[in-house]
Amino acid sequence: MPALSPRERTIVGAGALLACAIGGHVLVAEPLLARARNADALVPAREAVLERHRLLVAERPRLAAEAAALGARLEAGSARLLRGPTAPLAAAELQRLVKERLPAGRVEVRSERVLPARAQHGLQEIGLELTLAGTLRDTVTGLAGLEQHDRLLVLQAVRIQTIAATQPREVSTTVTVAGYLLSATGG
Repeated sequence: MPALSPRERTIVGAGALLACAIGGHVLVAEPLLARARNADALVPAREAVLERHRLLVAERPRLAAEAAALGARLEAGSARLLRGPTAPLAAAELQRLVKERLPAGRVEVRSERVLPARAQHGLQEIGLELTLAGTLRDTVTGLAGLEQHDRLLVLQAVRIQTIAATQPREVSTTVTVAGYLLSATGG
């Protein structure tokens, strides 16, 4: 290979220098500029996220107070619900409450049937179907006592029939009463 003349060396050197400059721009400067542009574009979004976090931190005392108030309301409301960790225990309490409210010795409970528990908006509905026998006045007094109980009891169905045509004052009443229990799942 013949030696390069000074003019050729200058051209080759300038070409190599130009190639290094273009390569440096493409491989180093452009990625740095692109990263800077992306960072500039992300700054407003990150500032907005930071501002939302600041607002949430500033609202923490208010949210804690609301949570405490809601907890107090839940406790006050749950006092009206049936007690018992499970549906069968709550059904037993419902049976006891119903029998306590019926006039003693004047209304006879002929049959009882516990209905399957159903989910109702975060609560479990515990149903009880009773067949009662007694005078119409005593039966209505007992049912009114159930409606006015401090616990949340709902008369879902009432069917009244006379026991015999010769005894119009004696009635057989089929009643479906429901009480509510706080669900273990909470929803």
